[in-house]
Amino acid sequence: MKVLFIVTSFIRDEKDVINPWMIETIEQLKSRGVEVTVYTSAWRGLRDHEVRGIPVRRFHYLPARLEILSHDRTIPDQIKQNKLVLLLVAPYLLFGVLGLRRLLKKERFDVIHVHWPFPLGIFGYFAGKWARAPVINEFYGVELRWVFNRMPIFIPFVRWILNYSDLVVAISSHTRSEIERIAPVKVEVVPYGSAVPAVKPAEAGQPDPGRTRRILFVGRLVERKGVEYLIRAVPELELPFPVELDIVGGGPEEESLRELVRLLGLAGRVNLAGRVSNERLKEFYAGCDCFVLPAIVDSRGDTEGLGVVMIEALSYRKPVVASALGGIVDVIHHDQTGLLVPEKDPRALAAAIRRLLTDEALSRRLGEEGFRFISRYFDWNRIAGRWLELYAEIVGRNKKDSPSK
Repeated sequence: MKVLFIVTSFIRDEKDVINPWMIETIEQLKSRGVEVTVYTSAWRGLRDHEVRGIPVRRFHYLPARLEILSHDRTIPDQIKQNKLVLLLVAPYLLFGVLGLRRLLKKERFDVIHVHWPFPLGIFGYFAGKWARAPVINEFYGVELRWVFNRMPIFIPFVRWILNYSDLVVAISSHTRSEIERIAPVKVEVVPYGSAVPAVKPAEAGQPDPGRTRRILFVGRLVERKGVEYLIRAVPELELPFPVELDIVGGGPEEESLRELVRLLGLAGRVNLAGRVSNERLKEFYAGCDCFVLPAIVDSRGDTEGLGVVMIEALSYRKPVVASALGGIVDVIHHDQTGLLVPEKDPRALAAAIRRLLTDEALSRRLGEEGFRFISRYFDWNRIAGRWLELYAEIVGRNKKDSPSK
């Protein structure tokens, strides 16, 4: 089976860190006999290439120095930073469709799989017609919230995408509910997978009352992650042992967060590690005492579609504190797989963290329960198997319907 992934951005070289879960999805599908080709835009003149054994077909839409609409930031973030970027959208869509036509004249695909259908659903529509193949439109939530809160004029466009789709997929039950606000369509929920590492649970030893406890956050430093509120929670902890917060990741909020750390006098207690290698990231996960995702609904109305970093933390059996919103509640069930707190509340965050750091039995139980939960529901074997079932289902349905098309 041959599948075409249509995406807004994709890794440009072996060192790139864009959407690592998509790379894993493709590799899981490849190991099961599915051939995946990626169709995406060029970035500063980058041409067709192959990366990690995955063929990547890139369309050009402007001179190389202006091909900046995606990759380094999301399209909404690019537009928010500079309104002139809106001028790039029309050529992006036009040349994206034309490039797709050329690709489909050369190659045949059994399934068209569109990620982030706003605005790429227009590519999916033409690809389905030209390839005579079924189309999956997979929603991640961010595109829907952008439409709801910033561009409601495009709700009919999203409804059209939903209605022409052969299959609509959401990454969480929260995203599914947002889709159902627009049109009464059937929505499958298929989350990200997680590779559960072969890490043995730490053996309980003699407690060390003077040991430094480590809190961990991992993610892009953008408004919706709510890292500001986590930093503000640190002075509220008031514990009898040293506590340090490690913040792993980079992004547009990094400098303002460093300034906040300085203003609060937390230079020795909060470490902004920036972007790190995969090996170093594993060390952060393995070495932390609890993981925190203090997500918020940001000024654009955006929030977490799922929160894959929580799944990664739970794969190390680490207890998690997270905000009770968005797709987070698909992963964290309060007092079962972690602790949930209200958004934008440093005191609530501090109270939950304090509870974990002072109750070793609770931390261990939540880490183990969370590990068992993600091992059942976010295991890559289960996720990849579900994609195979869905692909086979819509291909079979397409063959039955093809005489009438």
